[in-house]
Amino acid sequence: MTEFLSAEYWNQRYLNNASQWDLGDVSPPLKAYFNQLSNKDISILIPGAGNSYEAIYLLEQGFTNITVIDIAPAVIQSLKEKYPNQSAIQFIQADFFKWDGQYDLIVEQTFFCALDPDLREKYVAKMATLLAETGKLVGLLFNREFEGGPPFGGNQASYLLLFEKYFQIDRMDHCYNSVAPRAGTELFFIARKNNK
Repeated sequence: MTEFLSAEYWNQRYLNNASQWDLGDVSPPLKAYFNQLSNKDISILIPGAGNSYEAIYLLEQGFTNITVIDIAPAVIQSLKEKYPNQSAIQFIQADFFKWDGQYDLIVEQTFFCALDPDLREKYVAKMATLLAETGKLVGLLFNREFEGGPPFGGNQASYLLLFEKYFQIDRMDHCYNSVAPRAGTELFFIARKNNK
């Protein structure tokens, strides 16, 4: 298993506040997407969720079936302590690639860019197995390169080639409502599983 997937690696990053892509709030493009969802009972998965701003926003909006997965024990423990005695969110410490389930919506927010690029094909295949037949994979991807990593970057053309093996891409556009530090560097996408 690559170093960038190890629980120890990510645990230390969270303990040392070394996740430089942490916005400290829900991402505006995802917030806008969530705001137009009417069914509050859909099953939602947020893998590699870190501090889970998106999950907490969904909770505040009345969504009732949210699963948060992160490989780092420290971040999951912290979330459980901050949000005890509520049943709408499950905070689970687990390896995404070993997780099973079926979800109506899977949210991508800086998980993809945290993985070693060699794992991208595996990521897309796993997402397809976790998505319900009529579900959607929705989120943000960096449309830029980084030195070293994580985060690891990429571009729209390479993402389309990768995702089209398993998904019908409904949308993959430049974000118009990114936070200022990410303006011009994010793609918002919506994908559905290929049911061929």
